[in-house]
Amino acid sequence: MTGAVLLASGPSPLWYATRAGGTVSLVLLTATVALGIAAAGRYAPVRLGRFEVSALHRNLSLLSLAFLGLHIVTAISDGYAHLTWPTAFVPFVASYRPLWVGLGAVALDLLLAVALTSAVRGRLGRRRWKAVHWLAYAAWPVALFHAAGTGTDTRLSPQLALYAACLLTVVAAVWWRLVRAGTRATPVRRWATAALLLVPATLVAFLAAGPLQPGWAHRAGGTTQAPATAPATPHQSPTPKQPTQQDEHEEDDAE
Repeated sequence: MTGAVLLASGPSPLWYATRAGGTVSLVLLTATVALGIAAAGRYAPVRLGRFEVSALHRNLSLLSLAFLGLHIVTAISDGYAHLTWPTAFVPFVASYRPLWVGLGAVALDLLLAVALTSAVRGRLGRRRWKAVHWLAYAAWPVALFHAAGTGTDTRLSPQLALYAACLLTVVAAVWWRLVRAGTRATPVRRWATAALLLVPATLVAFLAAGPLQPGWAHRAGGTTQAPATAPATPHQSPTPKQPTQQDEHEEDDAE
């Protein structure tokens, strides 16, 4: 009986599954974007065939979408944040951290657009497909800010190290692509260089002013729930308070 009470009062296993699915999806998306930037087209490594690079890129994309699906299903099933299927696809309509959950919906919509157009690539033509395919690159920073703004683990050192690793991976890929391109494609070089500087600087400034500061969960629009209390029983010794899912979500409000 005691074990059942502890399981009920502690954080939901679905919430941990949501964290894991989102984190793995971000890592896989980072690998997909970095590979697409650094080893696409004529910049593919000599020792690897173009088909091998394309197959790896495609498989990483599919794995990223699979873990993203796990992330969404478990977040909706958990019930704490009151997310629904429309909030997963329609940006900025969620009651829980609407801006940051909305960024997740934007990233999902962009990735779905890439996946759907890839399925009908032959009918679209290479130029149209490639134009839509660039949305995957836009989805990556959106997903990164979604993770930083929504995740309750953002203040933890391992999670910050993960964000830094994702940033460095993509920055290294862009730098490699620029070096290989030389003086060609000057407009693209200017855009890429600006993004190379803007995204890391913006994320660092955001983390310093937002999630790393006390009270972020309240300012971000976190759902609040009153903890359930049991009626007092006469002649019964008080038991220590067990951590609840509310504590798990809102612990970053502690001063």
